[in-house]
Amino acid sequence: MNDAPRSDGSKGMGLMLSLRLAWNLGFIIAVPVAVFGFGGAYLDKYLQTTPIFVITGFVLAIVLTVIGVYRKVKEILGAS
Repeated sequence: MNDAPRSDGSKGMGLMLSLRLAWNLGFIIAVPVAVFGFGGAYLDKYLQTTPIFVITGFVLAIVLTVIGVYRKVKEILGAS
């Protein structure tokens, strides 16, 4: 394992790709949870049906997150 920086800058590109992947996965996970979580809380408050829509929103967010992460992993493994 030689982690010495190379003059061609390939180590910096690996770091940038890793940061981009982490950023993308963060959005894939956080956005559905925030949108469906807050949306469910709003609907529950508006319709006075606590906690039906919050739970439904989080379940839907988990499903969408799993699908998004699966597609991203499939894309990464396909590009390798």
